[in-house]
Amino acid sequence: MPVRDRPQRVRQDLRNLFAVALLLIGMVAQLAAPSHLQAAERLSHLQRATMFLKAGDYRHAVEACQAEVREAPSVRSYVFLTYVYHALDGYLEHLASTDQWVRVEQLYVNLITGRIEDLVDPPDVLARIAKELIQQAVQRQADVTAAMASRLDEALVKQMWQEQAAWRQVRSADWWSGVPPQWQWEGS
Repeated sequence: MPVRDRPQRVRQDLRNLFAVALLLIGMVAQLAAPSHLQAAERLSHLQRATMFLKAGDYRHAVEACQAEVREAPSVRSYVFLTYVYHALDGYLEHLASTDQWVRVEQLYVNLITGRIEDLVDPPDVLARIAKELIQQAVQRQADVTAAMASRLDEALVKQMWQEQAAWRQVRSADWWSGVPPQWQWEGS
């Protein structure tokens, strides 16, 4: 190849390389984030809260319901948040009454952690103290959100609490791991 053709050849090679790079970037972007599919597959806050309750991940269940209150404030969203607080309280009471103090400590860790540092510096907490601290705080928060919901529509709140009371009666052994089906969180 003559010396004067080399710069032209290098330019052509760079163009080809650039075109291949753009093609690869486009393919990776399509594989990594097909936005129309991801939007359809995303769960609502209440659907996520349902999954978190089933998993016993009360921190994320509370956060999902708090997001629902922030994004769609309503009587129902306040009642839903209050219910999650009650579910957390019910689960704690179940653990304490069945003498499962290791799980109380695990719940405590779930509620306070979320940072990578917690993996190497875990909190050393007495489970019985953790239970009392969590229950007092949860009961206070539940009272606050229940009052907010009642200010918005007391009749609807009364109806929803009747529904959850029936749910608790039917599922007395594990009501805290889900929500009354008529609340329809699964389809939200």
